[in-house]
Amino acid sequence: MHFDLIVIGMGLSGLMAAKTAVEAGQKVLIVGKGMGSLCLFSNTIDVLGSLPNTITMKEGLSQWIKEHPRHPYAKVGVKKIEEALSSFVSLFPPPYSFETVGNKNCLIPTGAGTYRPTYLIPMTMGGGISLHEGPPLIVGFKGFKDFYAQYVADQLKSRGITLSLPEIPNQEMSSTTLARLMDRKSFRENLCKEIKQHLHGETRIGFPALLGIHDPYHVKEDLEKNLGAQVFEIPILPPSIPGMRIFKRFKESLIQRGVTFLLGQSVSRAMIKGKRCEGIQVSLPPVTTSYSSDCYLLASGRFMGGGLSGSMEKVLEPIFHLPVHQPPSREGWFRKNFFDGHPHPIHEAGILTDSSLRPVDEKGDPILENVRVAGTILSDHHSIDEKSREGIEIATGYAAAKEALST
Repeated sequence: MHFDLIVIGMGLSGLMAAKTAVEAGQKVLIVGKGMGSLCLFSNTIDVLGSLPNTITMKEGLSQWIKEHPRHPYAKVGVKKIEEALSSFVSLFPPPYSFETVGNKNCLIPTGAGTYRPTYLIPMTMGGGISLHEGPPLIVGFKGFKDFYAQYVADQLKSRGITLSLPEIPNQEMSSTTLARLMDRKSFRENLCKEIKQHLHGETRIGFPALLGIHDPYHVKEDLEKNLGAQVFEIPILPPSIPGMRIFKRFKESLIQRGVTFLLGQSVSRAMIKGKRCEGIQVSLPPVTTSYSSDCYLLASGRFMGGGLSGSMEKVLEPIFHLPVHQPPSREGWFRKNFFDGHPHPIHEAGILTDSSLRPVDEKGDPILENVRVAGTILSDHHSIDEKSREGIEIATGYAAAKEALST
């Protein structure tokens, strides 16, 4: 079967690439053995969290690109980064929308009781920004060990309560279990009755980020109506319910537009001839199916997603066997002092590309003419320390699709 674009990887970069291509009228296939890191870590959209929240993101990105000319953002440029973020936001119209605070980074509370900077937040987290207006009540649940309400409350100088759930007595529970319970009106009614007994005049109530999977706005609105207080979500440990919502929205929209999804399947082989990819093989034992395309987009992520793998000697890219920019020896992967406060060189390893996001070798010569690369598999960034992972994925997924379709 032939497509205009084949996207390899279902993380945020792959989803953005598929969205960009299908909106341009292209026939798109997206292949992924999993849902990327969206459902693990993405609660908000970090673009460049290392920036102070006193300057706008546009100003910060412009300066960042000048200082980091090899960074993925430098290949995309400020204009396309803004276009990409706008395209992402357009997929989430009100009531469940993603918002900025003055086009700058803002600080939100976390499940560790700390504050972290981020750029785009879902509307369910907005109430956590202005904690200076008065301490909130923090709510946790017995049996849910990924969020300790009293600990979080102590750090935020507020009160915390831990509630028992009659629906699941004396049992451990997961975030997905709780999120599904939150989708049920009867559960919310019983929950509100219990919380009201513990309110001491608080006007805001913080919950772990699990206010439903399907309609978080309605869950939030219903809780606020019954409690007479503003409700907000606090990001917690994986899995990420807000990340699941993002993936769900992308998947529904892309399938509706005609994108072909192969979820739970992996690319076993890329068929290369000269400087072009002529097809891929997807294996679901005992069946192997071949697909061809005019263009291919590699958005397979880093080590966790299998986009990069490590041998005893070096880091490898397993699908197209592209050279990986990395320290010359394994001894150089990590600094001698593991906790010296600086990023380890291994985290900068990745695929080198030209300005159009085609893979190149160390000399800058193109390797595959009809392949583009997007997301965190790219080299020359420290997305964890920069707090830029989602921003890199959104911007490069968008830009790589634009470049692929312009040839």
